Amino acid sequence: MKSHLRPLPRILRMLFIAIAAISTAHAQTAPPAPSTQTLPAVPMSPAADPSFAVAAIKPHDPTSSRQGFSTAGDRFTIRNETVSSLICFAYAIHPHQIVDAPDWLRADPYDIAGKPDAEGEPSLSQQQGMIKKLLADRFQLKLHIEKRELPVYAIRVAKGGPKLTPAANPNAEPDQNGNGHGTEQDQTYTSASIDNLVLGMNFFLDRPAVNQTGLTGRYDFSIRYTYDVANTTDPNAPPGIFTAVQEQLGLKFEPVRAPVDVLVIDHIERPSPN
Repeated sequence: MKSHLRPLPRILRMLFIAIAAISTAHAQTAPPAPSTQTLPAVPMSPAADPSFAVAAIKPHDPTSSRQGFSTAGDRFTIRNETVSSLICFAYAIHPHQIVDAPDWLRADPYDIAGKPDAEGEPSLSQQQGMIKKLLADRFQLKLHIEKRELPVYAIRVAKGGPKLTPAANPNAEPDQNGNGHGTEQDQTYTSASIDNLVLGMNFFLDRPAVNQTGLTGRYDFSIRYTYDVANTTDPNAPPGIFTAVQEQLGLKFEPVRAPVDVLVIDHIERPSPN
């Protein structure tokens, strides 16, 4: 299958939420200063429903090349992301699942920095909720959900069955760490569901990915692939994402049409002043 991928920025850590079909989220975690000791993060209470206690929203600094979502304790930072990406992260959808949006939604990048109004580091689902509230409060986002048939990639179990290891700690928050060099990506998932894999795929595939595997467990697995096979010059480069998923995970992508949720934008404004 020919690979149709959107350019993927260098990944230091991807943030995931355990529901069907996000992005990515692609994310970066800022490294600690050399003179400080990094302490283990204290997780926020699962019962908490946090909002941003304060959030600074500014047009992206064009002199900065950093991009993504990151958390460090109670600090939550978003760099060089459009409102379309914020919606994709918050609602676990592909950009093609956003309709009736103004052009600036996909064109204008922002930098956002803030802290939650509850103690501890928010989980991925709590981060998602925080961004939903931020979009409603600062961008005046109003939307409704419809079901529409779209071209999608159905992720299904390949012949021979899945090649996935049950998670060592299935109750842990799903997470992924990765790094890239050139067009190559190495990613390691822990306590991840197939929906978490779909979440990451939706940030750079040209159409939404949907989970049709029937697999409901949590898994630990790794994947190594080239996201731009046509332009790689390394004869020993790993395969493209579709081949890698089939060979390394025992899953496959199949292009089909299927009904999916779309978010219809009823109203949105540029962010209110800080």
